[in-house]
Amino acid sequence: MALALLLFVTLQRGAELIHARRNTRRLLAEGAVEIGARHYAALVLLHAAWLASLWLWLAAGRAELNAAAALAYLAVQLVRAWVMASLGRYWTTRILVPREAPLVERGPYRFLRHPNYAVVAAEIVLLPLALGARPLAMLFSVLNAAALALRIHVEETSLAPRRHPV
Repeated sequence: MALALLLFVTLQRGAELIHARRNTRRLLAEGAVEIGARHYAALVLLHAAWLASLWLWLAAGRAELNAAAALAYLAVQLVRAWVMASLGRYWTTRILVPREAPLVERGPYRFLRHPNYAVVAAEIVLLPLALGARPLAMLFSVLNAAALALRIHVEETSLAPRRHPV
């Protein structure tokens, strides 16, 4: 089951990257501006290292499936799908500011300003816990918190004029 869960996540991430690239290309062609590109590579490296470390944990025979954490992780995927559906054509892995598009205020965005980042934070901790990898859950949660602090600051700065027009 641990192998199936990790395979599911790996395939899901691959499909999401394809979807995000398609949306990114289209948004840039429509005049969107990318903000925070300088830290994007570090964010990709963090997520790739997180997934690779879980594969290494599994390969080392250390994975022990924790059903409660695995179910919680899968439940978070429903929220992930809700976030992606709410953003629709604007969902990407980059911070893109489209020309004159309204801020999304439907779905989970009615309740949280950054529900996607809440989902990512939950995933970063829950998947390692689902595989019995507590040290990885702690390490990557701390690294992810630092990355998200920067990313949210950059995103909020870029969206501020649209939230509070002059």
